[in-house]
Amino acid sequence: MKEPLKVDGAVTIVGASLAGLRCAESLRHEGFHGSITLVGDEIHAPYDRPPLSKQILTGAWPTEKAFLTDDLKLEELGVTARLGVRAESLDVDAHRVTLYDGSVLDADAVVIATGASLRHLPGTESMTGVFGLRTLDDATALRGAFDDLEPESRVVLIGAGFIGQEVATAALGRGHKVTILESLEVPLSLIVGEPVAELLMNLSANSGAELRTSVRVTGIDGPRDGAKAGWVNVEGADPVPADLIVVGIGVVPATGWLESSGLTIENGVVTDEHLFAAPGIVAAGDVARFRWLGAGHDEQVRIEHWQMAVDHGVHAAKALLGGPHNSPVFDAVPYFWSDQWGKKIQLLGHPSAEDTVEVIEIPDGEGRFVALFHEGSFLTAALGVSRPRRLMAFRALLARGATIDDALALGV
Repeated sequence: MKEPLKVDGAVTIVGASLAGLRCAESLRHEGFHGSITLVGDEIHAPYDRPPLSKQILTGAWPTEKAFLTDDLKLEELGVTARLGVRAESLDVDAHRVTLYDGSVLDADAVVIATGASLRHLPGTESMTGVFGLRTLDDATALRGAFDDLEPESRVVLIGAGFIGQEVATAALGRGHKVTILESLEVPLSLIVGEPVAELLMNLSANSGAELRTSVRVTGIDGPRDGAKAGWVNVEGADPVPADLIVVGIGVVPATGWLESSGLTIENGVVTDEHLFAAPGIVAAGDVARFRWLGAGHDEQVRIEHWQMAVDHGVHAAKALLGGPHNSPVFDAVPYFWSDQWGKKIQLLGHPSAEDTVEVIEIPDGEGRFVALFHEGSFLTAALGVSRPRRLMAFRALLARGATIDDALALGV
């Protein structure tokens, strides 16, 4: 399909995710009245991921509040949902998706929105007391495990990324003793660079959690001597006893089913600036490694943000209906947030650890600050801690490719 998708055609969306759902909704909004089939490997209808490590994990929300839609709404949208079945392969030329149950879906266009899956420590996937957090089932299982713990139990987090620290915040809120083991000297430094990462690290300083950095975890032994979940082995140090262990060492794009497709798979599905991976094939969300030409960029990036999944889903629909020659370039400003240690961290743009940083509002007594990132004169990102109004003032500058001088003038 090198021409625009016909409004009465057929679309298969692989991935019952936020990006997949927003694509289906946008197709209808843009006037598409053909058939839409939504395939998901989980049994659940599409749901929101950010609350999993926040409201769902803490018990502030009932599980059903995380759902973005339900069977009735999907039916009203005219979407046929194939849930609880994984995609096995994709024939790019035929736009044919084969599922693990043996069924075959033929369409005029295919949307790849399979997201990403957890990276596991080898040999720990089936260990009782060892958890990850990516799916709704993960969140409910971990919440149940927290509920079963006695007060002041020992919770060990492996990985001090954003999700790891959100889980650590929840564990502390439940009255447990928390130890965080992190391989980097400064957590998050590969994402925001050391100057800003050091400021973020200070947020947990008085939390009561023990943060151990530059630690290499070599494995996990089973329960013994009162450690209900097991013992976390650390290179050059004594094992750490734990009553519950959470592994948060990142995710990998879910592309295994595409290995024989002929698509370019390099840390995700590689697409052009319109999100096309091949004629009639687009990718959206965490699985997409797209060419970013917006606001001074020209690079292949994969960005695991909630807002990026939303924007990708909307754009993928427009790209298919516009065709490869008439669809717009994807140039949305990335946005991310994390709630931890009683603060809200918000990030606009896409910083690099090598960017120059200007802290335009130094941390106050509560750790609130604002920092700008730039590469040469080009503004790349803005990060704020509990400073939402001030931070959002930089969104328009990032959208138009402003300079750091423009941003500094606004930040005065």
